[in-house]
Amino acid sequence: MVPAREPQEEEYDDGALDSYSETVMRVAEAVTRHVAAIEMTSNRRNGRFRVGAGSAVLFTEDGYLLTNSHVVAGTHKGHAAFADGSRTDLELVGVDPLSDLAVVRGRAPKVAPAQFGDAETLRVGQLVIAVGNPLGLAGSVTAGVVSGLGRAIPVWSGGNRRVIEDVIQTDAALNPGSSGGALADSRGRIVGINTAVAGAGLGLAVPINSTTRRIISALLKDGRVRRAYLGVVSTPIRLSASAVIRTGQRDGLRVVEVLAGSPAGRAGLLAGDIILTAGSRPVSNAESLQKLLFAEAIGQPLRVRVLRDGQELDLVAVPEEMPANGNG
Repeated sequence: MVPAREPQEEEYDDGALDSYSETVMRVAEAVTRHVAAIEMTSNRRNGRFRVGAGSAVLFTEDGYLLTNSHVVAGTHKGHAAFADGSRTDLELVGVDPLSDLAVVRGRAPKVAPAQFGDAETLRVGQLVIAVGNPLGLAGSVTAGVVSGLGRAIPVWSGGNRRVIEDVIQTDAALNPGSSGGALADSRGRIVGINTAVAGAGLGLAVPINSTTRRIISALLKDGRVRRAYLGVVSTPIRLSASAVIRTGQRDGLRVVEVLAGSPAGRAGLLAGDIILTAGSRPVSNAESLQKLLFAEAIGQPLRVRVLRDGQELDLVAVPEEMPANGNG
């Protein structure tokens, strides 16, 4: 019997790796030109000081860029530098701390704006590429996969606690300077705005979908988004077979935490509850709940049906207006 010959290193098929590399390189080349390194400043007695720095994505031909609200917090002006070496002064247009999105504007750039995709088409395991300005290294690129969808994360802002809802989780490495950068799919479409607010190494992004498009439109028009505030930290969950039979739904939102003193807390929601419906509409992810919490919901009773210990309960919450600074 002739022993099997060990394959030589050059005989291994590295076509899959080449294909992966080619995709990442192609997307990086296409997206990097749309992502600027930004530095936001504030006037003080001794002159102008840097307050925040990160990345931003050009999304209109007349110089509007999308970034994170925590990057521009407490500022009104700054400047941006693109990969081609061009620079522009920036003015703050509007912020929405609840979604961690902000819009700034500079001069009309030489490059075309980025193309937005739809994060609703993403699937866990899908390839995504993050482009940003981590730690001042312009045009840095990392790649990974979508690790989770529909996440809600609690963060601290100005000494107060709030929740960023419906975020994308990815294993693409993100550092603080990546905040405001682009998360792109394999076709180079922007499906999220990276946010490193939760800490280095945890890849999170605010999705580009119908809700965030509505937020962006409000920021462009009014400089802010009037939002109703409920105060729950949640995560999507697939219901058990018995719960599906009982409720007629396959999915819900599991309440991870109810923020102290929030409308949800006063309504009686508890950690461990599974939200089935809100306003008589099925709730299966954070966005489906977010859609119900714009200006028209402020002060209006919202009927919330939850599954608790195998029993369905109807609760009534009265959402409050999120303060303009995002606290509360």
